[in-house]
Amino acid sequence: MAKKDYYDVLGVQRDASDDDLRKAYRRLAMKYHPDRNPDDASAQEKFTEAKEAYEILKDPRKRQAYNQFGHAAVDPSAGGGPGGGFQGDVGDIFGDIFGDIFGQGRRGRGPARGSDLRFAMELDLEEAVRGVEREIRVPTLGGCKTCGGSGAQDGKKETCGTCGGIGQVRMQQGIFSVQQTCPNCQGTGQRIANPCPQCNGQGRVRETRTLSVKIPPGVDNGDRIRLAGEGEAGPNGAANGDLYVEVHVRAHPIFERDGDNLYCEVPVPFTTAALGGELDLPTLEGQVKLKIPAETQTGKMFRLKGKGVKSVRSHRHGDLMCRVVVETPVRLNREQKDLLRQFETAYLGDTTEHNPRSDSWLKSVREFFDRMTS
Repeated sequence: MAKKDYYDVLGVQRDASDDDLRKAYRRLAMKYHPDRNPDDASAQEKFTEAKEAYEILKDPRKRQAYNQFGHAAVDPSAGGGPGGGFQGDVGDIFGDIFGDIFGQGRRGRGPARGSDLRFAMELDLEEAVRGVEREIRVPTLGGCKTCGGSGAQDGKKETCGTCGGIGQVRMQQGIFSVQQTCPNCQGTGQRIANPCPQCNGQGRVRETRTLSVKIPPGVDNGDRIRLAGEGEAGPNGAANGDLYVEVHVRAHPIFERDGDNLYCEVPVPFTTAALGGELDLPTLEGQVKLKIPAETQTGKMFRLKGKGVKSVRSHRHGDLMCRVVVETPVRLNREQKDLLRQFETAYLGDTTEHNPRSDSWLKSVREFFDRMTS
């Protein structure tokens, strides 16, 4: 009898993603699993068909061959064989696909790698822009020097009696039979006969490690530098995790960074804003002269090209953006106030000519009130 199309068996399109295939198989397996349908031969057959289809389509090479040449291109032993006869262990297949339901997936034998660590490093803006080398002290779990990280005092290990050295044990959870990591040996398949007294058989001890970290020029707030192998040591001699140094840039009294550009506000005396002039302006590379044209208003933005930050990624220099804030004089004495009143009387009588923005605003206000009262 001709086999059904694998995509039709799972009820998915031919361009279905791996996640779509997995979800489809999960749905069918839940519905037709033999433990749920002990006396239904058709359910057993449908479960076998779904398993065979999933085993072929989840493998990229087998799927490509099947898409090109159909059933003739795939090895029958990869599925259920001719006629869909199921040769494997139902509980084993079901445990693979549903391990995440019970919080236990399959893991390879051998101890897991050590945990990654995160270290927060605070920098001034100047340090972040120019780069810096810092020493840091990181509390961590390091490999035990007494036993060389093995956890065994004499270096010897024995086969785990709980799992028989397999690293997996079968657990019955309701109607489901699943495989889980052995709780006695944590999946290694071995037990330590004589634990190391220094680390109590863990293969690692608490320590504080001093490291020198080079921060490249141009890093920004939130950037991370990865130091491979500088995280926690793995249990029983497994590989170390990584250390991630996360950069936090302190607020600067003058500059504010946005990407590769710097922003600052420049207070300008009202006489300089009116008549024009020059101001000394600080940058990260030293002091420069900023020319202020006559009749400059608050909010005017000046761009100093290339005076921002050199990007750590593109190596392009950003710009320095300077926003003018015209400053009103304060704490004037009587003579200074009289001079300002004389100036106002002599030159600012015509607001249209000398204060165009103020004149335009006052006109808008009058029109607003006229509309409100009409």
